[in-house]
Amino acid sequence: MASHRRPKQPSRARVTVLSATAAAAVALTSQAAQADPKPSKEDVKEKVDKLYHEAEAATEKHSGAEEKEKKIEKQVEAIQDKVARGQDELNELRAGLGSMASAQYRSGGIDPALQLFLSSDPDDYLDKASVLDQMGTKQVSALEKIQAKQRTLAQQRKEASLKLKDLADTRTELAKKKKDVQTKLNAANKLLNTLTAEERAQIQAEDAERAARGNERANLGNEKASSGMAAAALAAAKTQLGKPYISGAEGPNSYDCSGLTQWAYAQAGVSITRTTYTQVNDGTKIGRSELAPGDLVFFSGLSHVGLYVGNGQVIHAPKPGTVVRYESMEWAGSFQFGVRV
Repeated sequence: MASHRRPKQPSRARVTVLSATAAAAVALTSQAAQADPKPSKEDVKEKVDKLYHEAEAATEKHSGAEEKEKKIEKQVEAIQDKVARGQDELNELRAGLGSMASAQYRSGGIDPALQLFLSSDPDDYLDKASVLDQMGTKQVSALEKIQAKQRTLAQQRKEASLKLKDLADTRTELAKKKKDVQTKLNAANKLLNTLTAEERAQIQAEDAERAARGNERANLGNEKASSGMAAAALAAAKTQLGKPYISGAEGPNSYDCSGLTQWAYAQAGVSITRTTYTQVNDGTKIGRSELAPGDLVFFSGLSHVGLYVGNGQVIHAPKPGTVVRYESMEWAGSFQFGVRV
């Protein structure tokens, strides 16, 4: 006789576990479907270039704060020197006043009327009295000089105090700018590390190929420099081809963009300022059609600068991981204007 036993029903706990497992599997599958795919090499390169651009802008601001720090340090030193000299002068004036007081004390011990009565030579006494009057006038003059010197020293000390506060604020700003630069560079490196070694090598090869094309085209230009000093600055920059880009570097072993242009013009005997944001005011602004070799060329919201070499090319220190090189203006960034020093 066949068995009519009913199949055993799963326990409530077993059902609960199975349901939870199934739900978790569905959730993981859904999350995997919704997760962002791994960014492509092109996407990473675009983001890295953007971060490098931001790092360069932060570097220029850092260099500007650094220049401000140096300027304030010189001002503080000059004021402190003036205070020290003024204090020496004040001490001399006080010593002179003390000598006058001692002389008056020694000669003024007897009442003037009695001195005249006892004097065997009234004319001689009158001569001495005249000297005493003159000494009194000198004493008043000395006091006025001391008071004036004290006021000057107080003002100079106040000025030095304000400059020292400005210096402290600038150093705080400098540290912040430096941190901004490093944050951008760290983020770029982190993004690059999401790529495979092969993909990173491909990006480097593409960049090197572009630089090589720039070198070839730059040699075709035969335009005349805007001036002798511009030609000298350009010639100096060309001697630095192949040297590495380093944020904040001013040469002669490495450079950032404005460090290179400042160094190049210094070799031509011309002093220009340190950052892109100030170099824009170191000459006359000109349009693209007016550019001549040796002119400064600014890109990307004034955060980047190079030297025009002719034939639509610049020589510049592009970004971290590259070297001083020739490059087409189209690749150097968004052109703003040129400056003829």
